[in-house]
Amino acid sequence: MKSIAYSQSPKFYKVLRHFCDQAAGGGDVTDLVREVLADIKIRGDAAVLQYTKKFDAAKLSAPNMRVATSEMKMAVKCLSLSERKAIRESIAQVKAFHKRTLPKNWSAKNTQGARVGERYYPIRRVGLYIPGGNVPLVSTVVMTAMLAKLVGNPEIAVCTPPSKDGSIAPAMLATLAMIGVDEVYRVGGIQGIGALAYGTKTIPAVDKIFGPGNAYVMEAKRQVLGTVGIDLLPGPSELMVIADSGAKAQHIAADLIAQAEHGSGKEILYFASTSKVLISKVNQSIKRQIPERSHVSKIKGIFESRYLVIQCKNLEQCVEVANFIAPEHLELQVADKFIDLLTRKITTAGAILQGYMTPTALGDFTAGPSHTLPTGRAGRFFSGLQATDFLRRSSLVRYDKKSLVRAAPVIDSFAKLEQLDGHGHSVHIRL
Repeated sequence: MKSIAYSQSPKFYKVLRHFCDQAAGGGDVTDLVREVLADIKIRGDAAVLQYTKKFDAAKLSAPNMRVATSEMKMAVKCLSLSERKAIRESIAQVKAFHKRTLPKNWSAKNTQGARVGERYYPIRRVGLYIPGGNVPLVSTVVMTAMLAKLVGNPEIAVCTPPSKDGSIAPAMLATLAMIGVDEVYRVGGIQGIGALAYGTKTIPAVDKIFGPGNAYVMEAKRQVLGTVGIDLLPGPSELMVIADSGAKAQHIAADLIAQAEHGSGKEILYFASTSKVLISKVNQSIKRQIPERSHVSKIKGIFESRYLVIQCKNLEQCVEVANFIAPEHLELQVADKFIDLLTRKITTAGAILQGYMTPTALGDFTAGPSHTLPTGRAGRFFSGLQATDFLRRSSLVRYDKKSLVRAAPVIDSFAKLEQLDGHGHSVHIRL
């Protein structure tokens, strides 16, 4: 654990920046990723299968990379009634939230009398990357696949790492089936991103790739940008808690521990408070609660090196720190009278969870907004995943002779300013 006190001096922000950068760093994987992607681009399926065996210890053949529809249907039957109910509830909440965010086509006349507007189209083919690992990320399936189905992307392909025996967690397959996605491949890591970006005989290329992942997956997404679109570069989970003296130490400790248990070993935790007493109580509660959790050793590792406590004199200072960190998840465990005021001043958080009774787990599983959010201070310029990311927009422009006459003087002026007489001619030849 590292602890610092708020200060307006450059030294404070230097220390804070160093912690953010150090915690977010994962080593340089650029060369390895470039090598694997180049091989996949040339050898296609053969390279994908080779790296799946090397990195995931799964020996597959090209025909069985794609999960059979029958296997997905069977996976739904493996879920208990309560599990199916919970997944359906999460799907419904996510769908309802993002339905409100869908843009509408529009058309209007500009001041020159021309008709202008916008139309939105679902991207033709999208690729969803769902991380594997210790547990099936069922919630990530909901937070990405549901958005693609909502906007009506004609083709949705999913890549996810297989277990050593080539299997995919039934809960993950069941959730995809419940949402209505049936093109799923047992391919993860760099090779999964490469296959989606460049295409192989078995896996057709997509137009845009979505989803979180480890440092290798994020670097692969970064390198294929331009060949395909990408959503953002979400890394390991982050949580920052801002708390006043009215917050309960055991609640804050539980929320911090919950984010530490994701299991990548790269999670980052921040706790800012105005109360010395509360800070002490929270740290004591963390020590008491960790042994009660299933992933004790992993959680301990996060708190030893990737947990920062910031003591502030007032909530205003807490907000300044939060805007600098740009955390993925930001909990405001403060009195109700402060929530709206603080929320208006926070400009970089991926998601803001308001009040004593709103743990981040709600946002992770069921509240509605996607939990695919910017990390590593990218919240300064990126927002969380939304339905509009699965759409593309075209602007519409339509002039008639009368409106073209009104626009002609503007065209003339710009054509002269930029020494592009052909532009001016293209207008006047019509008049």
